[in-house]
Amino acid sequence: MKYVVILSDGMAGRPLDELDGKTTLEAADTPAMDMLSKVSELGMAAMVPEGMAPGSDTANLAVMGYDPKLYYTGRSPLEALSIGVAMEDTDVSFRCNLVTLSEEECSYEERRILDHSSDEISTADAEILIKALKKELEREGYKFYTGTSYRHLLIQKKGAVQELTPPHDILTKCIGEFLPSDPVLLEMMKKSYDVLENHPLNISRREKGLKPANSAWFWGAGKKPALASFEKRTGKKGIMVSAVDLLKGIAAGAGMKCAVVEGANGGLHTNYTGKAQAAVKALVEEDFDFAYIHIEAPDEMGHQGNIKDKLSAIEYVDKKVLKVVADGLSKAGEDFRLLLLPDHPTPIEMRTHTGDAVPYLLYDSTCRQEGKTEYNEKTAAQTGNNWPDGFKLLGHLLQEDIC
Repeated sequence: MKYVVILSDGMAGRPLDELDGKTTLEAADTPAMDMLSKVSELGMAAMVPEGMAPGSDTANLAVMGYDPKLYYTGRSPLEALSIGVAMEDTDVSFRCNLVTLSEEECSYEERRILDHSSDEISTADAEILIKALKKELEREGYKFYTGTSYRHLLIQKKGAVQELTPPHDILTKCIGEFLPSDPVLLEMMKKSYDVLENHPLNISRREKGLKPANSAWFWGAGKKPALASFEKRTGKKGIMVSAVDLLKGIAAGAGMKCAVVEGANGGLHTNYTGKAQAAVKALVEEDFDFAYIHIEAPDEMGHQGNIKDKLSAIEYVDKKVLKVVADGLSKAGEDFRLLLLPDHPTPIEMRTHTGDAVPYLLYDSTCRQEGKTEYNEKTAAQTGNNWPDGFKLLGHLLQEDIC
């Protein structure tokens, strides 16, 4: 038996007037999801434990079977694992977003955060700006590291974990009340605006109609993580297929291999099919038992508040990931189980994560269950299948008999 998790990040949402009271998942054209839902187990799972922030970090740990209350030490340290930063036990890692702040004549504190991703800035562009920040802002005990797209790191030696606000939680808001109280971090953020505002790259981006990446934003602080081996815990050899450092970091901490897929970038126009094919190849041609395919696009489109693009992202997952994986494993003659779900909702109207339970679809190619005609939040809730401790759902996927 082969096992696949297709994690469509932030895919769930809430009813929208613009979609006649439907969620984006309900309104999207998803024939592959709906075909499988007729013969699959549907239900709801709470991937964010009560009292914890609804982030992709805590939620993806739960989807992978790790209780976030036991294993979570912060988001940024997981990304440090992916980048290959060797943290000491006394180090603190901070996520450093390259964000777009408003540029009217005012103080730094009065500016508004317009985009947490600076128009999903490319890694090549971001690396140029991070080099500028390294040159101007690095000091003893603080070091910047380039990550992927808008997602980068700041490591503090002998630091303390601080409560900091994720930029995607305060889109369009004045930043003053959300700035760090730590004087060094605050000074760095203010100076980063001075360094980046008129950087030649940002001048060029404005000329091209792109948002400037004109400030660093620190958040997601944490200490060095210690995840138990996925293979030792489950008996399954796993591979991660993802474009984002967070998931690659979780995989590294869990001792899983990461697939390299050309054109996978975490955006709306990522290489969906390539990611699906990489998972199928690992399961069919290599000695892997378990594949985790993470798709970031629905979450990013939710943060942008873009209904049309979130619908497109969900439809791409259906056509270019789910169908490709199911067809590929079936044609190869493999028995398989497939779990499709979001990690958390990213409702369009909120433009940030919520801790609501998410709908899941669990398909077993060796049996046919009585399912629903469609897969979405409403039909999944109607089944009465409920996992309040969402981290236990993976065990359900891997158990010997689910039919």
